[in-house]
Amino acid sequence: MAPLPDYRPKKLSLGPLETEILNLVWELGTTTVKEVLERILTDPDRELAYSSVTTILQRLTQKGWLISYKDGRAFYWKPRLSRAEAQAIRSYDQLHLFLELSNPDLVASFADSLDTASLEQLEAIANRLELLRRQSKEPK
Repeated sequence: MAPLPDYRPKKLSLGPLETEILNLVWELGTTTVKEVLERILTDPDRELAYSSVTTILQRLTQKGWLISYKDGRAFYWKPRLSRAEAQAIRSYDQLHLFLELSNPDLVASFADSLDTASLEQLEAIANRLELLRRQSKEPK
């Protein structure tokens, strides 16, 4: 997973269409409304107006997820964060929310329901935390 970036979007919560369009921008890189709309309309069961895509791209820019710029007569959008950086921010926030709301007994109770893969992930997390603890104690 990517390290936690210094930059954070103003608003982390996204609606379903915002999430879909952000994922398309991550796939396309720098893109236009037309390119995003064409990609969405490859599904014959979908209908979406050009103006709706424009609105969502502007909203994602206001929330801090995208950067917008004009080149000639065309507007372009590109991601402000990589998908991995966004995942790191969301994971960090979810972990902190969980730890704020939970007491140690509740957290420990989850251990009874973990499968082998989850236990391996927890072991990897514990090893990483131990490494970070040792590094923070080393003289600088």
